[in-house]
Amino acid sequence: MTSAGAIERVLLLALATFLLSVPWSIPALVNSFWVSVIAEILIWSLFAASVNLLFGYVGLLSFGQALYFGFGMYGVAVGISDLGLSFWPAFGLGVAAAMAMALVTGIFAVRLTWHYFAIITVVFSLIFYFLALTNKWLTGGDDGLTGFSMSPLFGAFRWSVFGDTKYFYALGWLFVLFHVLKRVVASPFGVALQGIRENSLRMRLVGTSTVRHLAIAYSLSAGVAGVAGALSAQTNAFVGLGVLGLDTTIDGLVIVVLGGIGTLYGALIGAPVYMVVKHFAQQWNPFYWMFVIGALLIVVVRFSRGGLLGTAQAGFAWLVRR
Repeated sequence: MTSAGAIERVLLLALATFLLSVPWSIPALVNSFWVSVIAEILIWSLFAASVNLLFGYVGLLSFGQALYFGFGMYGVAVGISDLGLSFWPAFGLGVAAAMAMALVTGIFAVRLTWHYFAIITVVFSLIFYFLALTNKWLTGGDDGLTGFSMSPLFGAFRWSVFGDTKYFYALGWLFVLFHVLKRVVASPFGVALQGIRENSLRMRLVGTSTVRHLAIAYSLSAGVAGVAGALSAQTNAFVGLGVLGLDTTIDGLVIVVLGGIGTLYGALIGAPVYMVVKHFAQQWNPFYWMFVIGALLIVVVRFSRGGLLGTAQAGFAWLVRR
């Protein structure tokens, strides 16, 4: 095992230990409210991982990732409130809706590159945002969807304001999906995606079907975003129109940049840093809090190689050498 791999394993072990101890340590140190907050951070880590799969490993900058996050949320809400589905079928509907939408939009999007791809993802996002706004009978419009509730998880674990069930539910999906993503990016398919990112023409010359690879990656990324959206709807029992807006995608991109572009686990560091800084910055000034986020981004991009995860790895390696 290389020293970089050993450092990554140690950091992941420390992070896993912390995450597993949260429901017991955080209430003792602060209060139970933060357990629910950390559960929300886990969900946003999943969403950021979906953004990073496209941006970091494929090189496609999508400004429409919120579309699939929102479809996951609306799929769950509509499935429960309108179709009468139970817990898991509603979850499956949300994820399936996100991936189905990605298959439709991906037919057009993955054939474009660079700024053309970014533009068409914005267009798709805006189209469905205004469709959701005008079809209030289905989406609730500006008011969002409320009034749907979750049955106990596995019939035994009730949802409470303290967030323990929400936390372990989100943590379980986080472990599963990050394991899947790790296998994907390390597979020949993942290596081909990185080759397409570096030189798509050369990959076509060696016989790689770049459009098919990009379409699969695009749908997989949408599926992960759909899972994050479905988790958010189930754990919060509310879906607002704002989830389809550009701000949701921007949040995911900022988390990716902070954590480290093209690093699988960067979102696990970028999400808590971004959300905590954003929370206190908004309390400090609700109008100019974005200046704080902008200054943080400038510092990380200018002085940190590989984002906050790269800085943590470099710092740990320095300690080992010392």
